[in-house]
Amino acid sequence: MTENQPPQNQPGQNPQGPQGPERTQQLPMYGQHQQQQFAPQGGQPGQQRPESGPQGQRPGQYPSGGGAYPQFGAPGTHQGTSPGPNWPFGPQPAAATAEKPKRRAGLAVVALTALLVGLAGGVGGAAVYSATNDHTTNSPSVTAPLNGNQAAPAAAPDGSVQSAAAKVLPSVVKIAVATSQGAATGSGIVISKDGLIVTNNHVVAGAGQGATITVMLNDGRTVNATVKGTDPLTDLAVIHADATNLTPATLGSSGKLAVGQGVVAIGSPFGLEATVTSGIVSALNRPVTSGDEQQDSTTVFPAIQTDAAINPGNSGGALIDLAGQVVGINSAIKTAGGSGQSEGGNIGLGFAIPIDQAKPIIDELVAKGKATHARLGVTVGDAQTSDGLTNGARLGEVTSGGAADKAGLQSGDVVTAVDGKAIASGDALVAAVRSHRPGDQVTLSVTRNGKPQSIKATLGSDNGNPTG
Repeated sequence: MTENQPPQNQPGQNPQGPQGPERTQQLPMYGQHQQQQFAPQGGQPGQQRPESGPQGQRPGQYPSGGGAYPQFGAPGTHQGTSPGPNWPFGPQPAAATAEKPKRRAGLAVVALTALLVGLAGGVGGAAVYSATNDHTTNSPSVTAPLNGNQAAPAAAPDGSVQSAAAKVLPSVVKIAVATSQGAATGSGIVISKDGLIVTNNHVVAGAGQGATITVMLNDGRTVNATVKGTDPLTDLAVIHADATNLTPATLGSSGKLAVGQGVVAIGSPFGLEATVTSGIVSALNRPVTSGDEQQDSTTVFPAIQTDAAINPGNSGGALIDLAGQVVGINSAIKTAGGSGQSEGGNIGLGFAIPIDQAKPIIDELVAKGKATHARLGVTVGDAQTSDGLTNGARLGEVTSGGAADKAGLQSGDVVTAVDGKAIASGDALVAAVRSHRPGDQVTLSVTRNGKPQSIKATLGSDNGNPTG
């Protein structure tokens, strides 16, 4: 029995609205043959795009015509002799004047095309731009001569983005999965010298019979890999690459993160391997619901939220602190709407699985191929106030003999905090429980019949069967 099913309405309880919990989008892998669908795709269902202004103007566009905007400066009296019509260059041939704009316009089109091809074709696009760029040996240089004494420092200072990235780049890889239905790419983090790599479950979920997994290492080598173990509930997986002498990443502690702290994301967005972006920790313990409704696969986890640019293909890549330690595994993004990858890019709302939660799952996947999870043994939904706002997690059916039953929790109880941390919704309670391990003891702040009380519970285990 799952723990995030909505309970039956209780007497006096306001029914939930027709809309379920808001979802984020698991990072789609670049190059997917068939786009996965998520509901809702960021924003709210039925959200409209901003309408155009009057007469087809775009938002923020100034109206055309008129003399509403005064010219800079005021007219004055001309001093001295008027310059000739061709000042300061003197008479110029008419043919030369007409030729130059035409040639420049052609180059502008080529440069734009090269950029678009470059986004899709990588090196080929860059080569096109280099071959068509305008080089004239007779043109004077407009740049200052290079000075060797002004070169950038060879080593970046500790605590900088450059220094942190340099430590972890050798440990982040690009993962390509090819199936009979198409091919896709994601990212992964090296965790052992002999080829163990952690990634997202949704990166390799389609790698069934007949599929191939290829890993592109940071040094340029390309090797085959096989799945070691997967865990859909936490969206984690471990694969084994056919390689040795790799550089494992240093795993840090997500429990030491603070909101506003600088972080760096490394991965292969849209297939562009070894891409580095930076930002801050925007929030901690953010309850995130992501999944693929077509495959009935949903996960809820207490995420690290960041504004570092994360895009499709960053799945399974590293979120690191400025000491060069992995603190999270990038997994999901919030989008502004639309189901296509062209509309599913970064808007500054990315989410990573905390490394403290991932570590024990990774260990079990390596040892057993599957993982166990903490379990409270109760269905949950959102508790709502009279004005429709969520205010805690309302307990539904209590599993006989489960952790909740043994602790004395009852159907209809409203959990408002776990270990002193506020619980605002049913998903928040599920995420809080999944941040623990089987056997952990937690203290729940509960409201029963309008009266608050504190209840201790020892969490059970799903024994590797999360849906049983």
